[in-house]
Amino acid sequence: MKAESISQPLSASRAGPLKGRVRVPGDKSISHRALIFGALATGTTRIKGLLEAEDVINTARAVVALGAIAEKQGDIWEVKGRGVGGLRTPDGPLDFGNSGTGTRLMMGVLAGHPMTVTMTGDASLSRRPMRRVLGPLVEMGLEILEPGKETLPLTLRGTSELMPIVYRLPVPSAQVKSAVLIAGLHAAGKTTVIEREPTRDHTERMLRHFGAAVATEAKGEETHITVDGDAELSGKDILVPGDPSSAAFLTAAALIVPGSDITIEGVLINPTRTGLYLTLQEMGGDVTFENVREEGGEPVADIRVRASRLKGVRVPANRAPSMIDEYPVLAAISAFAEGETRMDGLAELKVKESDRLQATAAGLAANGATVHVDGDTLTVVGIGALKGGGIVATHLDHRIAMAFLTAGLASDAPIVVDDATMIATSFPEFRPIMEMLGARFDEVGR
Repeated sequence: MKAESISQPLSASRAGPLKGRVRVPGDKSISHRALIFGALATGTTRIKGLLEAEDVINTARAVVALGAIAEKQGDIWEVKGRGVGGLRTPDGPLDFGNSGTGTRLMMGVLAGHPMTVTMTGDASLSRRPMRRVLGPLVEMGLEILEPGKETLPLTLRGTSELMPIVYRLPVPSAQVKSAVLIAGLHAAGKTTVIEREPTRDHTERMLRHFGAAVATEAKGEETHITVDGDAELSGKDILVPGDPSSAAFLTAAALIVPGSDITIEGVLINPTRTGLYLTLQEMGGDVTFENVREEGGEPVADIRVRASRLKGVRVPANRAPSMIDEYPVLAAISAFAEGETRMDGLAELKVKESDRLQATAAGLAANGATVHVDGDTLTVVGIGALKGGGIVATHLDHRIAMAFLTAGLASDAPIVVDDATMIATSFPEFRPIMEMLGARFDEVGR
């Protein structure tokens, strides 16, 4: 609500080359999971590098409301958990702000507790459908106290007698997969999720780290992920690597601003998250992974990016799960490529913080680009430049805001986004880090 009443337009203008070495904040997906699994574990979980953005802080507040302890000690977050099934009924609603990830993962947690809880969110989150995650959880035993309702606010009643299920994902979704696996921790028996296309596997990796029995098996063209119920998790130390979705904006900016040469240190390069970087390399982008290593069970690297002449490519639909959050910024910089960039399989973009497919197309059109939407396909006709000079409607969507501020750093005229306040939900350091590298932003109307 706050973002609607106190908006702040921001413009991005052409500046000199971007230069330097920087770190981006911790990965959002891993940060959510570290807090949630820490709350479900016995003992203490110590998290270094937790992303302290609004979405993640709302998850921290939720686990505290459910009886866990989550507090910052120096640069470490400590979570004292209550064990699987040991959380308590909160005193009031759980408010997740703008976070779809926190909301959907927590539904899996609540399903396995005999309590009644109301979940709320901001105006944007309250428009997002929850049907896909609620369906399998209801099959396991979760109750929705407002039958037929599929958007927040929702009042849910869990149970200590969840049934294990075998669930085939109708569309690729790491959030739905994760919610079912988390609920499966509470069930008596084995819960299996079947996916045809790989999605982010942070839940499986981290559950193993906490001591859960998780098996992943390839069967033909499908992958079966099975978790044993009646689980016991033990507190662990977690080092959160840099968020590749945040690093995407810096990478994109350095590719299109002439003369740029930057290095982003300690970024997660899990193969389920690097679709954008592969695509940028196919476009001719000088993007390299250096000092590749493993930290906390996840692959990490320093990403070096140098300004490049880009060419249009076709991005296959099966790549969408590994870069679903990065399509707005890819589309925005595709205007600077030579030729047509076609992105297929973008149905999931329609149910994000906004209808990102339409919002991205409208933002490009407002700034002089030729863009087409045909069903679930977005096509940008690049001419090596972007006119700019337009105002982008962000629809309370942080990634739309950052995508077009990135494009404005190389457009002929400045690009204005109608509101930049919601960037704090995922990447509050976006502006200072970009400006440290040499970007130029100006508040409009102040």
